[in-house]
Amino acid sequence: MLKNYFKIAWRNIIRHKGYSFINIAGLSVGVAACLLIFVILQFELSFNTNFSNYKSIYHVVTQQIGEDGNTYNPGISVPATDALRIDFPQVKFAALNSSYGSQVTVPGTDPTNAADDKKFTEGFGVFFMEPQIFDIFHADWLSGDKSVLKQPNMVVINKSTAIKYFGDWKNAMGKTLRMDNLLTLKVAGVLEDSPKNSDLVFRVVVSYVTWKQHPQNYHYSDSWDSLGSSHQIFAELPAGLTAAAMDKQLVAFTAKVMSDKTKVTRVHFLQALKDMHFDTRFGNTIGDHITSAATLRTLSFIGVLIIIMASINFINLSTAQSVGRSKEVGIRKVLGSSRKQLILQVIGETTLIILFSVFIAIVIAKIGLPYLKNIANVPEDIGLFNVGTVLFLVATTVTVILLSGIYPALVVSGFKPILAIKNKITAASVGGIPLRRALVVGQFVIAQLLIVGTVVAVKQMNFVNEADLGFDKSAVLVLPGYTDSISLAKIEPFKQRLLQNPNVKSVTFASDIPSSDNKWSSNFYYNNSTKDRTFGVYMKFGDADYFKTFGFKFVAGKPYEKSDTSREVVVNETLMHKLGIKNADDIVGKTFKLGGGKSWLRICGVVADFNTNSLRDAVMPTVILTQKEYSYLSAVKMRTANLNKTAADIKALWETTYPEYAYTGYFFDEGIARFYEQENQLALVYKIFAGIAIFISCLGLYGLVSYMAVQRTKEVGVRKVLGASVTSIVLMFSKEFMILLAIAFIIAIPLSWYLMQQWLQNFAYRIPLSGGIFALAIVSSVAIAWLTVGYKAVKAALVNPVKSLKSE
Repeated sequence: MLKNYFKIAWRNIIRHKGYSFINIAGLSVGVAACLLIFVILQFELSFNTNFSNYKSIYHVVTQQIGEDGNTYNPGISVPATDALRIDFPQVKFAALNSSYGSQVTVPGTDPTNAADDKKFTEGFGVFFMEPQIFDIFHADWLSGDKSVLKQPNMVVINKSTAIKYFGDWKNAMGKTLRMDNLLTLKVAGVLEDSPKNSDLVFRVVVSYVTWKQHPQNYHYSDSWDSLGSSHQIFAELPAGLTAAAMDKQLVAFTAKVMSDKTKVTRVHFLQALKDMHFDTRFGNTIGDHITSAATLRTLSFIGVLIIIMASINFINLSTAQSVGRSKEVGIRKVLGSSRKQLILQVIGETTLIILFSVFIAIVIAKIGLPYLKNIANVPEDIGLFNVGTVLFLVATTVTVILLSGIYPALVVSGFKPILAIKNKITAASVGGIPLRRALVVGQFVIAQLLIVGTVVAVKQMNFVNEADLGFDKSAVLVLPGYTDSISLAKIEPFKQRLLQNPNVKSVTFASDIPSSDNKWSSNFYYNNSTKDRTFGVYMKFGDADYFKTFGFKFVAGKPYEKSDTSREVVVNETLMHKLGIKNADDIVGKTFKLGGGKSWLRICGVVADFNTNSLRDAVMPTVILTQKEYSYLSAVKMRTANLNKTAADIKALWETTYPEYAYTGYFFDEGIARFYEQENQLALVYKIFAGIAIFISCLGLYGLVSYMAVQRTKEVGVRKVLGASVTSIVLMFSKEFMILLAIAFIIAIPLSWYLMQQWLQNFAYRIPLSGGIFALAIVSSVAIAWLTVGYKAVKAALVNPVKSLKSE
């Protein structure tokens, strides 16, 4: 019997090729899209679950409470490590300090020739680390063990790094590495590589004691008042202690140890290791990226919408097509078929179509897999098949079969045999017209949500990319550098040689570019007051040419004079306003002192507000001052003519001046674009899936109009004989769909407004949700619907009435 069901199902698929193609195409594209979304979600949601004890591992983080609200920092003061161990002996604690963008040098055979060395710049995965870290995060040691990290100047590297440095990991043990041309380190261990779904990728692990021995170069400070995002502490809780109970104890601990040690109110609490990858409050401080939970929810939502749309198509076409099968059903019932058998037959046909669609979907997903990295931060070699994706495909297949097959099966099996045999079953009597209308409305609501989402995301990202940030980001080449004594001694000669190039307009050495992820802050004193302010100030260090190179606008005063140490400072308008000063000229000449500073500095100028971080954040109260030892980078403002040649000349000069360092220059505007990588990816996701939604909607519309055209062939013929024009017949076919489209707009507009308003809350600076955005979405949908319906309607209207009525 089962074999017979599938044989008949196959015949029906072949007989109705057009409807079968529409169903299979819609389902294939929908399932393929959902499968690729699932691959992304599975990868992201599995982050940091590679450790067997991950459920008991926590990150000790900091909340700072100020008059402007709360700020969050993944770091904790250095003395906290020992204090925590004393107060909580039952908990395992371990500290690490990240070193971002460090250069690791593998010495060549000729120690006098720096060009013979192999140089590698490691963007992440470089840590100064206590050996206790490996009591919490269990690692596979290919060579050595954690005890080597008790000694100074020892380094442990992972397998892939060892291969990169030495060709074979077995050759690494006992070899020498130089880090930032400051540290000479001995390779004392090799670790197996961390999985790709881990934020804790231990590429280069230097003993923690080495960091303590170089406080000036790597900003080690044993002060409770010092707080940086690089120094982080992890904890493993024992079985009887919950995170909630530990958080309560940490409140008391913080109050005790921080009493009179800092002017800022701090609270420490635990962040679960499994949540670290998604908590945007703390930023990306260890791994190569974080992904907001909202982005993953959006992807999941889109996947569900797409599969629902594909199922709606199937239901609409199957119920409409069931009218043509009424005689078959009537004869089967007369010959003794039960309702259960008819339901199984329809479910069998549905299953066959869906299985075929799933097979094609797998092929489409396999083709699209290499391009997945363009819409998500997934590895290039990510696989399509694993236990999770197989279970997802099985669950999706069963779900789609039930969604798409149950209702048509109930409709067909419910035909009365006498009416069916007499051909009295019509589209109106199926009982599906109200449902089909509701499903079409549902489809258009989904399509509208995605179209509005696409328009808003694209407009917001265009706004972000074209916004006036308060400085000039064009044609600025940023050269990350180093602050060892040899490099600092070369600053002035290097700058003078750069300025000899006629295509170079200005050069500055600084701690930071104007807009970055850096949130280096301090308490401060103003105008000779002995009481510091209740809010912090964000710091940028740059030489006297910092303002000219980045095109800052002064609203009062002027830049400070050239100096290696701080004598004067420039403040931004936000800091001026927070100090209660309305007129910029009134603050010029006042005095300013950082919390850890020893001398009062004169405020010499006020710059117009500029975006200190991304446009997700409001402008911070900022002070700009000079300090040669913080010259972590140089920035070169170039003329736009011969830009590539000038950049090549600068690279050549860099390599000549700093042969001991690798060149890692990049254009400033490219760095800013990386701020919004996830948002740009999400905008691309909206574009792709809005296109898929429109494609599936158009397939469904085309199928329904095609069915209507067949069912109303004679009616169209009679109307034409009686004088109806082609336009009136097209309007007859289109009128119902336009009404349904209007209803969909009424539902979709408030829903899409709410959803996009929530998304825009991620930006401190955002576009308004104007009526033009929704009008554009409506016009687009109407145009697409008219093209879809109009083509088939015109074709039906142009049929010769003689041909339509010849059987009468």
